[in-house]
Amino acid sequence: MEPKFSSCRGVSFEIKTSSKEEPRTSGRWVWLPWSHPAPSKVFPTSDLNRSTSIASSHFCDLSDEENDDEEDVVVPDLELQVEQKPPETIDRKVPKPRSESRLSIILLDQGLFTVYKRLFAVCFVINVTMLALAVAGHFSYAKKRAALFSMGNILALTLCRSEAVLRVVFYLAVKLLGRAWVPLRIKTATTAFLQSLGGIHSGCGVSSVAWLVYALVLTLRHRDETSNLIVAAASAILALLALSCLAAFPLLRHLHHNAFERTHRFAGWSALALLWVFVLLTLGYNPATKSYNNLKFSNLVKQQEFWFTLAITFFIVLPWLTVRRVPVSVAAPSTHASIITFARGIQPGLLGRISRSPLSEWHAFGIISDGKDSHMMLAGAVGDFTRGLVSAPPRHLWVRGVRFAGLPYLVNMYQRVVLVATGSGICVFLSFLLQPCAAEVCLIWVTKGVEENFGKEIKEMMSGHPRERVIVHDTAVSGRPNVANMTVEAAKRWKAEVVVVTSNPQGSRDVVTACKKAGIAAFGPIWDS
Repeated sequence: MEPKFSSCRGVSFEIKTSSKEEPRTSGRWVWLPWSHPAPSKVFPTSDLNRSTSIASSHFCDLSDEENDDEEDVVVPDLELQVEQKPPETIDRKVPKPRSESRLSIILLDQGLFTVYKRLFAVCFVINVTMLALAVAGHFSYAKKRAALFSMGNILALTLCRSEAVLRVVFYLAVKLLGRAWVPLRIKTATTAFLQSLGGIHSGCGVSSVAWLVYALVLTLRHRDETSNLIVAAASAILALLALSCLAAFPLLRHLHHNAFERTHRFAGWSALALLWVFVLLTLGYNPATKSYNNLKFSNLVKQQEFWFTLAITFFIVLPWLTVRRVPVSVAAPSTHASIITFARGIQPGLLGRISRSPLSEWHAFGIISDGKDSHMMLAGAVGDFTRGLVSAPPRHLWVRGVRFAGLPYLVNMYQRVVLVATGSGICVFLSFLLQPCAAEVCLIWVTKGVEENFGKEIKEMMSGHPRERVIVHDTAVSGRPNVANMTVEAAKRWKAEVVVVTSNPQGSRDVVTACKKAGIAAFGPIWDS
């Protein structure tokens, strides 16, 4: 069966529906110094010349296409420092993977009462309550300005997705709360809220449709006080908003992501253009004369609808003003991944978007940078776009000048953090090793074939750090580890305030659940974070 791939905020992962059960080897911890005098890698192994590689559900993006049982993995002949105590983080038995549908992974994997879903519910319930009061005649302002409430929701959902606005919000959160004396509970609550702003975005989107339906019904009830053009514009906007909401339904978005992205973008732009038509027609229409003779700029600037529409337009257009076509250098260390290099250094924790065709689709990736002259993106070859970077590397790509802040950026809010990555998910965390940052971090990377799949450059970036700070588990050498147990043990040793994981849905859930059971705050990628 062909593996199914998906992505979550720029981190690609494989959804495995089945896995062959294979024997597990225990053994010893072996430190491999690679080419650096100060070794920083730890690989568990029981046979220095051969080890079976188990297909890992914790991979972020690399598929096990070859049969590892049929070939030997040769460990370099290097001086070894051996710790005789067998690791507890290696499974003695390969657990049978749970058979889960895509829908359950998307909708239920993070739980029924996540912060995201609670924010959605709160936003929607507030709007429905106000709408019910307006219908019952207890909220006369909302009844008279129902369309304005729909615009207010559209403005709110636009702000929740504005990369420039969120960059400022995340920056302020880190600056104000990233101090040792701020209680950890406040930091983790803020992290959960900021990571889940998509819940407000979705809640406002659905609510805007409800308010516009109500406004259209009221308009049709007083048909003699409006014009056919106003009704047609409102109906078209309603249809476009409903189409956007339908395309954003998680299952449709997951199975047809490119169609979702294009629908969301072009339906949104069309709705914005029609919103201007609707506002100008509504404010300029004179019911007494059945004409549009009231449209004067002095009257226009006094209306709330005008300023709401102007604000929506500004925040939608703003990121597109920073779009640039820039030269890039693309190297493919293997058929599994590519490394894209750009000019300029970038601070740790930020993510960027790239595209071959800016009006078609954009892809988000973590940024690797030492903060000096350049930065890189590591793209696992799991989809048409990322595979194309390997097979037909471009010389130029379109980028957005405003790099956006996500969960990795909030690492700067804490004092001591354990970062856990699988596969190409390492790209969102590597900058924390390469340049100074506010937090002391310990990095765990579980992947397959470090140099073979990711190249010597990435391997060297992982080298030369203190042993307790960087742990790399190569599944091609040592098989699949119990990442959850490994993370809990590392967090206790590191005395971490929080754990941040980037993996596939099941891997992230296992790590987050295990950490929370151990009393350690933990965060991982969520759907629509």
